[in-house]
Amino acid sequence: MDEMKEAITQASVDRMEPLTPLYTAHLFGPLHQQLVELLEGLDPADWERPTMAPAWRVRDVAAHLVEVDLRRLSVGRDGHRLEPGRPIDGYRDLVEFLNQLNAEWVAAARRFSPRVLVELLRYSGSEMARMVAELPQHDPAPFAVDWAGERRSENWFDIGRDYTERWHHQMQIRDAVGASGLLDERWLLPLLDLSVRCLPRSYAGVGAAPDTTVVLHVLVAAAAVWTLRMEQGTWRLWRGASAAPTTAVRLDPDAAWRMFYNALSPAEARRRATVDGDAALAEPLFSARAVMV
Repeated sequence: MDEMKEAITQASVDRMEPLTPLYTAHLFGPLHQQLVELLEGLDPADWERPTMAPAWRVRDVAAHLVEVDLRRLSVGRDGHRLEPGRPIDGYRDLVEFLNQLNAEWVAAARRFSPRVLVELLRYSGSEMARMVAELPQHDPAPFAVDWAGERRSENWFDIGRDYTERWHHQMQIRDAVGASGLLDERWLLPLLDLSVRCLPRSYAGVGAAPDTTVVLHVLVAAAAVWTLRMEQGTWRLWRGASAAPTTAVRLDPDAAWRMFYNALSPAEARRRATVDGDAALAEPLFSARAVMV
């Protein structure tokens, strides 16, 4: 964590640096403990509170976290094959399939009590933490990180994707029940450094002159800055800031995570941002999502 913080801060102050793998397996155990402690402190009414996830209450988000753990363990630890039962022809088909899986499980899990959900999470979360700690970080992952535009991913990125999912779902619960937490650098810097990797895909259809740059600065205590640069017809993402950006966007941490995780509309993200330079080039950023939507 300290090494990553130093890399982001140094890059933002002095120069642009290539993105490097980001390892998050060590965060799963502590993040899981934060979730269990949060859920154990809820009263019955809290479990029924609506969340920012459309149509899901707190209990539904908790149930979803059980399912993603169990599905991931089944595939990654036990080699279980997940058969979709229909052709998956492209990104949209995959999104619809995942939405169907999520809806089926959440509906069935409404039969479970909060106590049962917490007990299931104690098991599934601890097993997930154990599994990701043991995976070879640079071996091929069972699934590509599609929201980053990858067709093949290494385990470190797939694990990182799992970290971002567990973090933002826990934040949905915290937001619903008025609980603070998870916005300090320990959690937020890795989340952002993974989330911004959706930006090249988000800008893929945007034409620009060579060396055009878009800088994103998230206003956390340690400078969190990334630059998109047009290079040979492709947008490439770097850590740190271009010396003379075409467009510079500043967001507070709350707006940034909500934007990336589909909890802030493009219009609201734009309203909460400060944009310098070519404002039109900032528009794709406000629609960027580090989730499958």
